[in-house]
Amino acid sequence: MKNQIVVSFIVLSAIASLFPANTIALDQVSLPKKIALTLDDSPRSANGYFDGETRSKKLIQLLDDKEVSQVAFFSVSSRLDDEGSERLMRYAKAGHIIANHTHTHPDFNKLTLDEYKQDFLKAHHSLKDYPNFKPWFRFPYLREGDTREKIDSMRNLLKKMDYTNVYITQNNYDWYLESLFQKAVKSGQKFQIDNIKELYVDLMMQSIRYYDDMAIQHLNRSPKHILLLHEMDITALFLGDLIDQLRAEGWQIISPEEALEDPIAKIETKSIFKFNPGRIGEIAKDNDQKKGLWHSSLEENFIEQQFQERVLKIKEDKSVNTN
Repeated sequence: MKNQIVVSFIVLSAIASLFPANTIALDQVSLPKKIALTLDDSPRSANGYFDGETRSKKLIQLLDDKEVSQVAFFSVSSRLDDEGSERLMRYAKAGHIIANHTHTHPDFNKLTLDEYKQDFLKAHHSLKDYPNFKPWFRFPYLREGDTREKIDSMRNLLKKMDYTNVYITQNNYDWYLESLFQKAVKSGQKFQIDNIKELYVDLMMQSIRYYDDMAIQHLNRSPKHILLLHEMDITALFLGDLIDQLRAEGWQIISPEEALEDPIAKIETKSIFKFNPGRIGEIAKDNDQKKGLWHSSLEENFIEQQFQERVLKIKEDKSVNTN
């Protein structure tokens, strides 16, 4: 038995010597990558393709169909009219988390520190009594302050109120694709719904792969990721397809709570960002990566070009139809 152990150790050592020290550990190769889903801006304006009630019911149903038990809805309290409040209650009663995304969705770069704090606190008081509310905060536009004073003061306020800053690791511009979709629908342009579905999934997966590769480069592992989404019509239409593609590529959908157990949740970047690329970009910048913090799929010109070429220039005369 002792000889077998020695031989096994020698063999494993020989295998390990074939790999550089900064590669992924052998026992991580077969592990599924993990990602949590979070939706910003709820209850987002719903006067386009779907109304608010339809959108929320579709989102809840698709998450149930795909066996995703919990996501987080980062909510803007100024939108809590009767319909908006009903929408949040619908999400909460379905088991999903309600969290703070400020009262008016302001740009921290354009407000004073005191103005921003008051906006945050107003949202806290409006949202705290919802079922499944958690003291989680996400900065609108991911902008956490463009001065050291703003950054440190908001971090201190969040800690004082037992709030968690729920960062994202996976950035994207799904909101811009939504705007192009709604504009096309409103103007009566004809296109095949499958084409925008394919574009949505493709753009999202491009950014997901990119930021996971960046994470592995700087962390030597794939962390428990947090995906940025928005409570929008294209999310209600195509999130199920994105979940299918994630799983096809070996990803496991986890809860936001599990994702926040990852050690990167405790990281506080030393850098000051006017425009924040997300936690992985923060880590990369702190490690002196100066370029490539933003993937091309997060560029408006690129998305518009793709939409024109892959959606609007389809010649078949077929109107939008989701049935």
